[in-house]
Amino acid sequence: MSAKLSSTQIAWRAAQDIADGAYVNLGIGFPEMVAKFQPPGREAIFHTENGILGFGEAPAAGSEDWDLINAGKKAVTLKPGTAFFHHADSFAMVRGGHLDVAILGAYEVAETGDLANWSTGPKGVPAVGGAMDLVHGAKRVAVITEHVTKDGRPKLVKRCSLPLTGVACVTRIYTSLAVIDIEGGRFVLREKLPALSLPELQAVTGAELVVPGPVADLLVPEL
Repeated sequence: MSAKLSSTQIAWRAAQDIADGAYVNLGIGFPEMVAKFQPPGREAIFHTENGILGFGEAPAAGSEDWDLINAGKKAVTLKPGTAFFHHADSFAMVRGGHLDVAILGAYEVAETGDLANWSTGPKGVPAVGGAMDLVHGAKRVAVITEHVTKDGRPKLVKRCSLPLTGVACVTRIYTSLAVIDIEGGRFVLREKLPALSLPELQAVTGAELVVPGPVADLLVPEL
């Protein structure tokens, strides 16, 4: 598939749906990019499992304070009102349902909303972190991901073949080709790249795409 969004563009699109004042946890790696693209006039309060709430963007290279890091061991900056707390208190926030949104990466997402994002199987290196808590503690769980694997296999599937992170937990998926909701155990197409036909998108999706009405164009800036 030649035409697709970059990782930066996927992160930008996901950021547009975060409400002003939302408490948000971003998964390690790719999802951390979402923090760069908060729309003007909106501010999310970012949470990290190792015990910071309300931190800011990454510092400029060379100005890092390595006592101030997120769960992915990346340096962060502090904003007015930033709070620090014990790791156990951080997970109490997660498990207590106090986060509005969790945005995570994925190896596979099933049409039922099941998520596999912590292990690629017996030969993989497991790295679950706080994901199992996040997917069932946050009020809304979204995934950002490439639409297919490096060898062209669908990442959106009928049933996950990899070890599950959570069951029936994902509600929206932002991919390199489309924006897809999970409703009633089905993939519901909301947006797709204008240059991509529906049959082309279906051919790289491992379960049926439901199209309930007009599909919006997935439009993002050059980043």
